[in-house]
Amino acid sequence: MKALCAMSGGVDSSVAAALALEHGYHCAGITLRLFNSELTQTASRCNIDVIDAKNVAEKLGIEHSVLDFYEEFDKHVIRHFAETYENGATPNPCIECNRNIKFNPLLLHRHNYNFLVTGHYARSMQDTFSGRYLLLKAHDEKKDQSYVLYSLSQQQLKSSFFPLGNLSKNEVRKIAEDKKLVNAAKSESQDICFIPDGDYGRFIEAYTGKSYPHGDIIDLEGKIIGRHKGLIRYTIGQRRGLGVAANVPIYVAAKSITDNTVTLAADEALYSKSLAAKDINLIACTDLKKPMRVMARTRYLQTEQAAVAEQTGENSLHIEFDKPQRAITPGQAVVLYDGDIVVGGGTISAPS
Repeated sequence: MKALCAMSGGVDSSVAAALALEHGYHCAGITLRLFNSELTQTASRCNIDVIDAKNVAEKLGIEHSVLDFYEEFDKHVIRHFAETYENGATPNPCIECNRNIKFNPLLLHRHNYNFLVTGHYARSMQDTFSGRYLLLKAHDEKKDQSYVLYSLSQQQLKSSFFPLGNLSKNEVRKIAEDKKLVNAAKSESQDICFIPDGDYGRFIEAYTGKSYPHGDIIDLEGKIIGRHKGLIRYTIGQRRGLGVAANVPIYVAAKSITDNTVTLAADEALYSKSLAAKDINLIACTDLKKPMRVMARTRYLQTEQAAVAEQTGENSLHIEFDKPQRAITPGQAVVLYDGDIVVGGGTISAPS
């Protein structure tokens, strides 16, 4: 079988390619060039990653190519990122990148390969009873990336192979060292790839060419207590950079694009017992025919929380948690689990 190995230049995707070879796949490597602008501050780093991927492919003895995906990345990831902030929500660009870029069906179609190999820490399998392709958490839960993969379709899962699903990060680095891969000790990127300095507001203003109006910061009673620097610079639960003095720690509790206000409150005001989600993708089943007990995450690094999930429409869910959850944020994903199996998930539209 022929496998196309997505090689980012990092150690994870490099070891994934090496393991695919050991599994007997006929492999070729591909690196997507996603940035075509100094706006992203990543031109030099991207070039280094391409060189590292080429070096690893040569070491492994497989073909390697670079594919320009500027337009697709701009349309599906960067533009979506900016527009979501403009609409008062907080996006997760990694989810959009996996959905529309890294697992884009065109990659396999153009190169006539059967499988896409990636360095994600996750597992997949076909359920013998239902015939559906399932997404499962990685054995190393500290590295598990199933949260950002919940939006993959049945076809995407059917044609994907995750060789790192049963490994720890230390084991992956050991394999890279044993194979003398050039990036065995390469550090991981901790930031959004196209905003390495973490200044989202500056990036969005430069990308859109817009200036976002300052406005009032208010408390829960509507009293003006300060001024904000544009809604795009704030997210639910934020504490730093608010510019408002208070006797107790205060956080962003709400944003309103209607009246251009940011509401601050003490920590206890950030808790909600339930949420509504839209744009859902169910993996383990076609639909939820009745309320289901699940474990749920409302952000990538959150510990799973007990809840009941109910499908309220063709493309919507209602999640009721056993205990109130802090800083449920519109635009982020809620992902549902049944043990290690990803049931599915959706985009949070509102806490309730």
